[in-house]
Amino acid sequence: MYILGVSCFYHESAAALIHNGRVVAAGAEERFSRKKHDSSFPRYAIEFCLKQAGIDSSNLDYVVFYEKPFRKFERNIISSLRYFPKSHTFFTESMKNFLVEKLWVKSILASELRIDPAKILFIPHHLSHAAASFYTSPFSHAAFLTLDGIGEWTTGSFGTASKGKLHPIGEMKFPHSVGLLYAAFTAFLGFEVNDGEYKVMGMAAYGTPKHLSKVRKLYKQSSDGSIKLDLDYFVFHKSSKSMYSDKFARLFADLNKFDIAASVQKCTEEIIFNMLKYISKQTGQKNLVLGGGVALNSVINGKIVKETPFKNVFIFPAAGDDGGAVGAALYLYHHVLGFKKREKFSNVFLGKDSSENDIKLLIKKNALKMKKMEDRELLDFISTKISDGKVVGWFEGKAEFGPRALGHRSILADPRDQKMKDIVNSKIKFREEFRPFAPVVLAEHADKYFSITSDNLSPFMLGAFDAKLPAKKNSPATVHEDGTSRVQVVDKNYPGKYRKLLQAFFKKTGVPVLLNTSFNVKGEPIVNSPLDAYNTFKLSGIDILVLENYVLEK
Repeated sequence: MYILGVSCFYHESAAALIHNGRVVAAGAEERFSRKKHDSSFPRYAIEFCLKQAGIDSSNLDYVVFYEKPFRKFERNIISSLRYFPKSHTFFTESMKNFLVEKLWVKSILASELRIDPAKILFIPHHLSHAAASFYTSPFSHAAFLTLDGIGEWTTGSFGTASKGKLHPIGEMKFPHSVGLLYAAFTAFLGFEVNDGEYKVMGMAAYGTPKHLSKVRKLYKQSSDGSIKLDLDYFVFHKSSKSMYSDKFARLFADLNKFDIAASVQKCTEEIIFNMLKYISKQTGQKNLVLGGGVALNSVINGKIVKETPFKNVFIFPAAGDDGGAVGAALYLYHHVLGFKKREKFSNVFLGKDSSENDIKLLIKKNALKMKKMEDRELLDFISTKISDGKVVGWFEGKAEFGPRALGHRSILADPRDQKMKDIVNSKIKFREEFRPFAPVVLAEHADKYFSITSDNLSPFMLGAFDAKLPAKKNSPATVHEDGTSRVQVVDKNYPGKYRKLLQAFFKKTGVPVLLNTSFNVKGEPIVNSPLDAYNTFKLSGIDILVLENYVLEK
C-alpha cells in the first residue's frame, strides 16, 4: 500500500511516501526549488517521492493532507469578525490566500496528481505532528505533547498513544500559543518569524534572564499547563504583518537583547516543564514524544529528563510542518486503517541522492579538476586537511529530511580551534557571530565528552547537553557560551563514510569530535544536488568540496 503525505501553503512544504508503513522517501520543496521556506505546492518533492519508489500517481492508494483547510478558514473568519475593524487588513490578506489556493487543496491535489478525489483525505494538523513522532519512535506506548504557532484552531495538544492509536486528551486554542509567544520575541529582536526562533535560542546563552517578571506579564499559566496570553501585548490575531503591540515594545524598549532572549527562553522552559509535569500526572506515562515547531528547541529538549518525570523522550527530526507530511501518512496507515505493525525508524536519510553520472556531468560542464579517490585515500586525505585547519563541504548519499544536517549534507571543520567558530560563521556561513555549531562525536566516546540525558535525541542533534571538561578542552569550537553542545552521536550503524571520517580524524588527533554545520549559507536551503554543493563551495570560504569520492580543492 502506497500513501503520499503532503504539507503546504503555510510553512515548509513537503511530501512523503510510505509503503506498507515504511517511510521510503521524504523531501521539503525548498531543497528542490532552492527557495528558503518554500510554502508552495510541493510539486518537485512529490515528483521525487514517486520517482524514488519507482511508481506514478496511479499507484497511490491514498493521498493525505496534513491539516483541515476548512477549519483554518473558519478560524480566520471568526477571528477577523471578533477583532473587526482592526482586523480588516488581516481579513483581506487571509481571504485572498485562502480563496486562491488554500481552500481548494483537494481540487489541486486531484488535478496535479490526476487521481480520484475519493482517495484524498485530511488529518488534523496537531495529530499529524503527534503521529510523526509517535509512529517513528521506539515506544509501544507514550504520552504526546505538540506545540507550535498554530494549526487550524489548535496551538498545542496532549494525549496518549498506545496499540497503534493516538488518544487526544486536551488542547490549547488560538490565540493562546507558546509558539506565537516565542515568535513575537523573534520579531521584536529583529529576526524573521518561523525562521529566526533558533537564533533567539542561540542568543539566550549570551544573556542573563533578568526580565522574567516582564515576560510573565504577557501570559498566565493554569494548573493544567495551558497558557492564556494578555492580548493587549500582541497583534498577530488581527494583523498579517505584525506580531506585537506598542505596549509590548514599550515594555521591552532599551533592554539588552541578549538578556531579553535569555528571559523568554527561560520562561518558555518553565511553561513547557509545567505542562509536562501535568501531562505526566494525567497519563502516568514515562515515555514522551514531542511534535510541532517548538519541539526543535534543543535547549529545552536536553533538560526534559532532568526537569520532568519523563524518563525517555523522542522527537521526529523534522518536527515542524515539513514532518507533518510524514505524520499524516503514518496516522492514516496506523490509526485510521488499523495496521499495527510499525517499521523501525533508524535514520532520516530519506531525501535525494545523486549518481556518479550526475557528478561527472557537473565536472564536464564546469571543466573542474576533481580527483576521484578510493575510500581509504579519501578518508586519510580529508581527515588530514581538517586537522590542518581546512573547512570541508561534505556531500554523500541521500539527503537528510528535516532542518538538521547529519553528515550527508554537512560542512565539517576542526573543533579544537576556538577561532574556527568565528571563521565558519563569518567567512563561510555569512551569519551572526553568536550562532553555535554542533559537535558530531563517536558513540563510544560520547559519555566522556558530553552529559547526554536522552539517547533517542542525540543521533538527530535534537538536544543540547552539558559539555564535560574533555569537550571544553579538546572541542571548544563546538561548546556554546552556556557550556552546552547540540550533540550528534554516530554509532556503528550509521550509513555512509561520515563515521569512518570521524574515526580517521580521531586516529590522527586523539579527538573523536568534528565540528558539523549544515551545508548552506545564510538565506539558502541546505544543498540538495552536486550543482547546489558546487555553487555554495564556489561562493563561500569552504576550502575543499567532497562529492561522494570526488574531491575539489581551492
